[in-house]
Amino acid sequence: MHNIKHNHVLHQHNVIMTIKTAKVPYVPEKDRYTITKLSDRFSLLELRFGFMDDQNVSRALARCRKEGFKFEIMSTSFYLGRRKLIAAPQSGLPQWQDKLFIAMADSAIDPTEYFHLPPNRVVELGEQVVI
Repeated sequence: MHNIKHNHVLHQHNVIMTIKTAKVPYVPEKDRYTITKLSDRFSLLELRFGFMDDQNVSRALARCRKEGFKFEIMSTSFYLGRRKLIAAPQSGLPQWQDKLFIAMADSAIDPTEYFHLPPNRVVELGEQVVI
């Protein structure tokens, strides 16, 4: 939606990707993804990883490609959401707890690294969230 809003363009092929973490340690490769064609321009791709799996999206996409899902990773853009947390004075928690939570959230691993996405293909869209 942000791409349409800012660039006034709808790409020829759009994939809405959802990544789910299963309640099992490992998900077999054959059960790793589901592709649903929604229309000529839109597909829904669901990737599933176990909680102990390395959530390597690039590798999972390569497997999808081997099985017929057509895309070029180096001409694909990945849109990720980024949240900037801001402490609100009326949050109900002591200020030190708000600051500690924000510091922990800021030190979390970058999603581009965590999901093994090519850094030069990632677009981050941000928002500020008051906690």
